[in-house]
Amino acid sequence: MTQENFSTANLTHLDWQGQAQMVDVSAKQPTVREAIASGRVRMQADTLAAIQAGNAPKGDVLGTARLAGIMAAKQTSNLIPLCHPLPLQKIEVQITPDPELPGYQIIATVRTKAETGVEMEALTAVSVAALTLYDMAKALEKSMQIEAIHLVSKTGGKSGDYAVIGNG
Repeated sequence: MTQENFSTANLTHLDWQGQAQMVDVSAKQPTVREAIASGRVRMQADTLAAIQAGNAPKGDVLGTARLAGIMAAKQTSNLIPLCHPLPLQKIEVQITPDPELPGYQIIATVRTKAETGVEMEALTAVSVAALTLYDMAKALEKSMQIEAIHLVSKTGGKSGDYAVIGNG
């Protein structure tokens, strides 16, 4: 395959030979970009009640999971091979009980002023917060389920804004 007949229009992480590459963003101007991701951890109602009451064997489940999500967002470029290291100006992780699930809803918001977006950082924050919640509460229940991790919205950048319509 030659450079002339290979289109990378939608495959920015591949070079003209089809090899993985880090996207060159050096010509882009830094702009404010924000991404919001969400996910959930489903569990038995008794497990939710124990966590809410502060009766988990490992201690502060929610505080530890929230902090883990924040720390994970800052490490995204070390975890995902082709992600750019970014100066993150805001990382917020919210973990909210949902008795209807039952379990917890996790929402991460990440913001930067940079040449590329922060979708992966928001998704990583949610993922690691959910994994940490599981780890902190697995002595109470091993059948917890991590579900529905997805990008809710993103703003800024050349590709424009994106938002999930409906329940996502």
